[in-house]
Amino acid sequence: MSALFTVTRGDGPIVLGMPHVGTDVPQDIRDRLNDEGRILRDTDWHVDRLYAGLIPGLTVVRANFHRYVIDANRDPSGQSLYPGASTTDLVPLTTFDGTPIWREGAEPGAEDTAARLAAYHAPYHAALAAELDRVKARHGVAILWDCHSIRSVIPWLFDGTLPDFNIGTNGGATCDPRIEAATVEAARASGRTNVLNGRFKGGWTTRRYGRPAEGFHAIQMELAQASHLATETPPFDLSPAKAAALRPALAAMLSRLAALAPTLAEKR
Repeated sequence: MSALFTVTRGDGPIVLGMPHVGTDVPQDIRDRLNDEGRILRDTDWHVDRLYAGLIPGLTVVRANFHRYVIDANRDPSGQSLYPGASTTDLVPLTTFDGTPIWREGAEPGAEDTAARLAAYHAPYHAALAAELDRVKARHGVAILWDCHSIRSVIPWLFDGTLPDFNIGTNGGATCDPRIEAATVEAARASGRTNVLNGRFKGGWTTRRYGRPAEGFHAIQMELAQASHLATETPPFDLSPAKAAALRPALAAMLSRLAALAPTLAEKR
């Protein structure tokens, strides 16, 4: 297995978090997955490629382990992000369609979860927190853009078809209003479907690190995979044409936020 995470340091005010891009699964864990689980269907496919080099100065913290090992965007206490709504756990037992992913009798238990929290979840977040602290020390503020994608039609999680851009700020709590407004304005200017704090209001990462009063701003972008994949079924290939059309809109959003950073720092 490769390193648990990869950090690429930039000199700008934005940190990209990528908790669900990784596809590494240790062999002993892979052996416990069933045929459905080994497809790794719920990966945030090719999100790292979408964001690569979009604007100068980006810092990237990318988890290399798969979310079926442990979900780095879930509260380590196990508390649900969306009480009363369908969702998966710290160590998922099913896909986003509610289909079991583990061989019968091999489902992870509390000891597995505790071990994986220590071995994977905690180190990833220690690295992410360190980069946010570094960036804030340099710029006076740090902006976390948490990068995600998901299949555009998943009845178990939501009705209908997901918009291309799903922007989450936990109801405006995780960032300065100007960050939220600039992101929404850029999303609308792209002409693509978009929603603010819809089904996805920001996961544990956004909620944990979004502390505007302390100079840490966080926003989640959940992309519908129809916006950039050739197919949302195996082999989940990236569509070069779709990616080329999508990347300028993402670059416009990040550029606006980078330009806001000095003003946000002055405000403090």
